[in-house]
Amino acid sequence: MADVARLAGVSHMTVSRVLNDSTAVSPTTRARVRAAMTTLGYRPNTAARALATGRTGQLGVVSVNTTLFGPASMLVAIERAARDAGYAVSIASLREPDRRSLAEAFDHLTSQSVEGIIAITPRAAIADALKHAPGGVPLVAVEGGEGPMPTVAVDQYLGAVRATRHLISLGHRRIAHIAGPDDWHEAGERERGWRDTLVAAGLEPSAPLRGDWSPRAGYEAGLRLAERREHTAVFVANDQMAIGVLRAFAEAGIEVPGDVSVVGFDDIPEAAYFAPPLTTLRQDFGEVGRRSLALLVEQVEGAPRSDKRLVIPPDLVLRDSTAAPASDRH
Repeated sequence: MADVARLAGVSHMTVSRVLNDSTAVSPTTRARVRAAMTTLGYRPNTAARALATGRTGQLGVVSVNTTLFGPASMLVAIERAARDAGYAVSIASLREPDRRSLAEAFDHLTSQSVEGIIAITPRAAIADALKHAPGGVPLVAVEGGEGPMPTVAVDQYLGAVRATRHLISLGHRRIAHIAGPDDWHEAGERERGWRDTLVAAGLEPSAPLRGDWSPRAGYEAGLRLAERREHTAVFVANDQMAIGVLRAFAEAGIEVPGDVSVVGFDDIPEAAYFAPPLTTLRQDFGEVGRRSLALLVEQVEGAPRSDKRLVIPPDLVLRDSTAAPASDRH
């Protein structure tokens, strides 16, 4: 810092103020100090700053060990929001969705002196285990949190309602559902939204088919639907399974959307390039990251832990995989 101060022609205290984003430094002086830091390759000593301020600038994220689009996208969004806010992030992946693995992850993160933790909890067992998390560290849950902690979630139920209403508005009356695993919060809410919307419209839901989020599961469910030929539309709980459905229908000679309309969920980057391009629900993971980080920083800076729940609506993205039933077009 002394070298930076000497090169910039300012005091040691001015350099300190720039490092701490103090408003007591003019833009011109701040720019001169930043230029000196760049010239000298200066990096703050985070350990020394932590000793001096009592703050580490380090946050923890607990996540399921998965490459699924939703949880992985949430993790990226949270890490990006934290970095933009000046925090570093340590990540701990759960070995299993249970209390023991959660406790291990919390111990790992607290040993690194994190100032707060964001827990991505899409599975019911993790959300339940989170109720027993230690109370000494600021905590925010993403997706399935329950109990006295702030939570940020995408409105999965609303997304399913919008998907099902869209199909009903086109004239479909026999709408199948391929659900996700029954221990996932998103799967339960999407199934519930589909069912409630059909019932509200005076339509009787058929028994949903259940998959594991994978294209193979969608393919196998699609083959069963192709054999029955009972439905004119299908709402699939995620885009990966929808890939499998489209493949199964193509093999069975079922045209999409000519014979059966298909709606997915997630809007993965490939969804716009399916054959046909997929109508789906888009989740704003960037907003999830920003909101969850803001709630955590509130606690880090002294606010008490609350049970505030922020819900973010998904958007229906209309593409070419949905149309009116063939009977309505003749």
